[in-house]
Amino acid sequence: MAEQRVVLVTGGGTGIGAATARLLRADGHQVVISGRRPEPLHRVAQETGALAHPSDAADPEAVHELVETTVKTYGSLDGVVLNAGTGGGGAVGDTTVEDWEELMRTNLTGPFLLLRAALPHLLATRGAVVAVASVAALRNSVGNAAYATSKAGLLHLCSSLATDYGPQGLRANTVCPGWVRTEMADQRMARFAAEAGLADGTEAAYEEATRLTPAQRPGDPKEVAEAIDWLLSPAASYVNGAVLTIDGGMTTIGVGGAAFDHRIEPRTAHP
Repeated sequence: MAEQRVVLVTGGGTGIGAATARLLRADGHQVVISGRRPEPLHRVAQETGALAHPSDAADPEAVHELVETTVKTYGSLDGVVLNAGTGGGGAVGDTTVEDWEELMRTNLTGPFLLLRAALPHLLATRGAVVAVASVAALRNSVGNAAYATSKAGLLHLCSSLATDYGPQGLRANTVCPGWVRTEMADQRMARFAAEAGLADGTEAAYEEATRLTPAQRPGDPKEVAEAIDWLLSPAASYVNGAVLTIDGGMTTIGVGGAAFDHRIEPRTAHP
């Protein structure tokens, strides 16, 4: 078995975070999962043996307590997965200051606070960080100003870690998933289905959203977790500051040429 590591996973109660916790625990590593909602965290903890520590990742005191609990319980900290996040739509003119600040607080300030608290321990172990951003950090879409900005910021926050602390042995990389079947994505697809009048609901919405993706399907959380697991491991010892798209090829498709290769059928909006 590989050398046991201690990894802290935010947003560990559902989706990619939960899948990452399951995979790391199956490999014999110690895992602490955090998030705002206790119930899903405790379900994953009971299933996997991970340590559940409900907390608000954007609260400085809560973040400090989370890191200290991890180190006190397991003696060290080898890896951090920055997975906690929230969504929100709207163009700049449609986004309120309150919505903007709340989204940035969760998606960008929270990771910054956690990294500040965890950094001394990660440097001591020559550890690794993996940030879960989004293809939205690389390719924008209509009505996505705050979310895309927050994920682009997360990408560069992680890149700064690699630049500033790489000489001290810290590795920091980012994964950018496309559509992956998570609780948050399901909610977005349900809204999309209702807005577009898609009779088959969420399934039809996923099918339409991924129609131009070469894989022609959404991803599974475990497929992202596998990449995170590798980036945390010694197998990726020379990978630092990288950005890995896990999107079924979504970002390979150019908008200008899509119509020549695919038949795009117009959709009648739901009245």
